Amino acid sequence: MPKINGNEIRPGNTLEHDGGLWVAVKVDHVKPGKGGAFAQVEMKNLRTGSKLNERFRSADKVERVRLEQKDQQFLYENDGMLVFMDTETFDQVELPADLLGDRRPFLQDGMTVVIEYYDTEALNVTVPQKVICKIVETEPVVKGQTAANSFKPALLDNGVRVMVPPFVGQDEDIVVNTETMEYAERA
Repeated sequence: MPKINGNEIRPGNTLEHDGGLWVAVKVDHVKPGKGGAFAQVEMKNLRTGSKLNERFRSADKVERVRLEQKDQQFLYENDGMLVFMDTETFDQVELPADLLGDRRPFLQDGMTVVIEYYDTEALNVTVPQKVICKIVETEPVVKGQTAANSFKPALLDNGVRVMVPPFVGQDEDIVVNTETMEYAERA
């Protein structure tokens, strides 16, 4: 695996550090008045979910891990386990539902997701960035109200609450950004 300098770490990089696999969540490059520059890296363990703040000087070497990404189709959920199928080999894999975290409600039947593997171990599931959802409950549309910076709460068909513009009504399909959990546009 390639080694990179501490100042080359970017958010989203997967690193092997202290015997574990970590993903860099937040990276701040600090240049103090005295001493050498360093990168303050907030990392999340891909196996346990624990977080760690670590300093890397530019002279420090870290192992950068390349994860294999595979497109897989979601089939069904069974006792807290999500079943996915490889679209090329038709192999099925079961993963715990908590691997998706707060993005679990956006997973829909037949949806294609990206699963990242380290050797044969599945570490991460990424749902598409934009998902179409139906609004089940929201305040009625008020005539003449412009799209000023006022938003109203809405309940989606998957149970998630988002803020939507005032011109969006009940039973409409909208596009939700799954990274920010916010309204993106009308579908």
